[in-house]
Amino acid sequence: MNVCRMAAALVLALLLSGTSLAQGSAAAGAQQQILAAPADRRGEEQTFLTFPEWFLVFSPAEYAGFVRTRTPDGFCFWGHIGQFWHGYATVIHELRVQHEPKNWGYHVMIVVIGVSTTVEYGIRSAYETTVGRISAATTDELTPEDRYGARVAQEYVDFIRIRPWYEFDFLSRLKGLWTQTDLIGPHLLRKWERRYALTTEYLVKAGYGRLINVGTRASYDVPIPTTAVVAEHWPVCDHPPADVQVLKETASGAALLALPRYEPFRVPVVALAHCGAVFREIAGNRNIILLSTVGATNAAPPPDTQVMMRQPIITRPGNERLVLIVPVDRLAQTLVGLDTDGLALEHIFDY
Repeated sequence: MNVCRMAAALVLALLLSGTSLAQGSAAAGAQQQILAAPADRRGEEQTFLTFPEWFLVFSPAEYAGFVRTRTPDGFCFWGHIGQFWHGYATVIHELRVQHEPKNWGYHVMIVVIGVSTTVEYGIRSAYETTVGRISAATTDELTPEDRYGARVAQEYVDFIRIRPWYEFDFLSRLKGLWTQTDLIGPHLLRKWERRYALTTEYLVKAGYGRLINVGTRASYDVPIPTTAVVAEHWPVCDHPPADVQVLKETASGAALLALPRYEPFRVPVVALAHCGAVFREIAGNRNIILLSTVGATNAAPPPDTQVMMRQPIITRPGNERLVLIVPVDRLAQTLVGLDTDGLALEHIFDY
């Protein structure tokens, strides 16, 4: 069945499903072995809860790739809405299965961004499949405004891989729309319609982003920009990654390292894995970590991993996202073997 057709029913079913979590408890013995400083420790539930948040990076990335050569009226906004809520429901189920502790503050944040995205995508879908589709039918090529919007969409994705979306400078992109594209030219109806659509989008997001920025600063602490990692055999690299800081070395040959957090975490972790390092602890956790890969539909998962979820890549038929639960001490081996498994690493959810 087409993803777009079933998305609305899927969203409704997921919203009506139960979302209560079971309270978990950490083992006292494991806590005694943790090398990360208390300030650098984060709950294991974070590796799961960051997936819905990062889906709102993956989705705009799909959109940016799509509109590079096509008009937005063909993008399946409702399919992505369905995938977000399905992913969140799967995370809630897995948290219950894993007996992870509650983290209501993060759940509130996920619901807020999920509802916001649902409203945004719903409005954009309604507009693009009516007004946008009519204007797109008046030309068989992309206008300068189409190309400008595609370029900004990619700039936005590159930005939110590292920084929060609400810090993106939409107002400067709005100024660029009006100064870098001509008001008069071929395919006038499409030009003016795109100018209106992009102007509205950038203005609304600039205003909403400013409100979210103020609320976030008032409600949440500034995130720690590093992730503490304990690795064995890490010095075997001839050229260790430049953004790895050694905090402490142990008599057994392990080292407590500080790595950049979020998207930049991936590069040094993969480099250390290929150098032969074995990870023992990440942000104070020695049990599991989540990672996502992209490959052919129904690809076999790597050995010693658990499949939490499979998601089709809607804009790339025949490809899917494979979300894996990986033991921390098997992370390096899993990363090294991805090429052999025919999977491309998408993200490591580093708490």
